[in-house]
Amino acid sequence: MKKTLLAALAVVAFVACADAPEPEGADAAADDPQLMFWASLESICGQAFEGQVVESVPADETMDSERMVMHVRSCGPGEIRIPFYVGEDRSRTWVLTTTRAGIRLKHDHRHEDGSEDEVTQYGGDTNGIGSATSQDFHADAFTAELVSTAANNIWTVEVEAGGTFAYALRRTGSDRAFRVEFDLTKPIETPLAPWGAEAKN
Repeated sequence: MKKTLLAALAVVAFVACADAPEPEGADAAADDPQLMFWASLESICGQAFEGQVVESVPADETMDSERMVMHVRSCGPGEIRIPFYVGEDRSRTWVLTTTRAGIRLKHDHRHEDGSEDEVTQYGGDTNGIGSATSQDFHADAFTAELVSTAANNIWTVEVEAGGTFAYALRRTGSDRAFRVEFDLTKPIETPLAPWGAEAKN
C-alpha cells in the first residue's frame, strides 16, 4: 500500500511540474543573442580549424604567407579560450569571458617560455547585445593606456555553426582593418598547446 501511494504521489508531482509555467525570463534567455553566440562557440569546443586572411590594411606579408589555425581549446564557466596560431608562432590566445554587462574579449600574448609579452591583455567589451552570430568589442581604457593607437579599435568575432568563424579588427577614424576567416566545415588535427598554456591550466 505504501509503495502504491508513493508511486501515485510521484505521478501527481510529475504532472504538476509539467503543467507549471516556465520561470519568467526563460523565453527571453532563449532568444538572447549573446547566449546564442556563446552556445555556438561551445558547440565547436575542442575543435581546430584552418583559415586565411581575407583583409589586411596595411598589408601584412608575414600574416599572408603563414598558415592560420584557430583552436577552441577550452570552454569553462564564463570563459572560452581560443589560441590563434600563425605558422609556428603560438603566442596568441583570444580569451572571451562573460561579464554582468555582456561579453569581454582579451588578447593573451605570450613568449615561448610562457612569460607574458609587454603588450598583452588588451581588448574590450560589448556595448550592445549584438547578434547570435556576431559580437563587437570596443577597446577599453586599459587598452587605450597600453597602446594609444588602439584606443579606437573595434574587434569583431563571428561564428556560424557549420559555416565560418571570423576574427576582425577595424579602427575608427583610420583605414586600419584586418580579417581572418576559418572554415568550420573542415576540422583539422588538434594543434600543440599555445605558449604559456601551463600557466592557465
